[in-house]
Amino acid sequence: MGIGPTAHIGLSASSIRKYHAMLHSVFARAVRDRIITFNPCAETELPKIIKKNTRTLTPAEYRSLIDAIPDQHQLMIQVAIETGLRRGELIALRPRHLDLTAGRLTVEETIVEVPLRAAPNGQRMIAKPYPKDNEPRTLALRPELLDKLAAHLNDHGLGPDDLIFATRDGTPISRNTFRSRIWTPAVKASGIDFNVRIHDLRHAHASWLLAGGADLRSVMDRMGHSLIQTTQKYLHALPDAEQRNLEAFSRIADPHP
Repeated sequence: MGIGPTAHIGLSASSIRKYHAMLHSVFARAVRDRIITFNPCAETELPKIIKKNTRTLTPAEYRSLIDAIPDQHQLMIQVAIETGLRRGELIALRPRHLDLTAGRLTVEETIVEVPLRAAPNGQRMIAKPYPKDNEPRTLALRPELLDKLAAHLNDHGLGPDDLIFATRDGTPISRNTFRSRIWTPAVKASGIDFNVRIHDLRHAHASWLLAGGADLRSVMDRMGHSLIQTTQKYLHALPDAEQRNLEAFSRIADPHP
């Protein structure tokens, strides 16, 4: 007989499913090795995971947030919202990744931050070639952003291999330091009423593209998603999505009200 959900008091549904998958794998190996005759996890009744509605940063909220970010970090945040780069990709950007004439940025590196105890030679920031399928991706940039990037490179005298966004001594920006000293105070000062993470800028980028009429496939490629299902979850992320759906339907159903 399977184990009912009432036996899992105190654990979330996602935790239960994670532990179940691990135990199922262990017992499956035991069955293959003929240590036991059946997998006791095979008929387990698992709780359903109730999907929570996610909150996406709106353009108005973003404007409030960027105004609260210190001037020296605003360009990095603007690049994040306009490209949807992952954090590691963002802090790994170097001038050689930019083609200012063609108006393009190529993502070919990421920086991974590891715990000090696991850091080789005491280095916590490790630059790696682009990890997703070992294949770089190229993004078009708006002229306004290109102008700001060009000015930034010139003002800071950055060479081809320097980090575009770095600490004062040219080293990668620490996740925790930036979050605690810059990001969290800015979110609080902006008046945004939900917990916005830096990674949510990536979510907002995809949602804004789709809300503006970009097609799924091009957004999938721009985001570096391997599955189109990952991109589809952003289709209705903005709070006014349903109203825009009704307006779009009305334009076709009642072209001459």
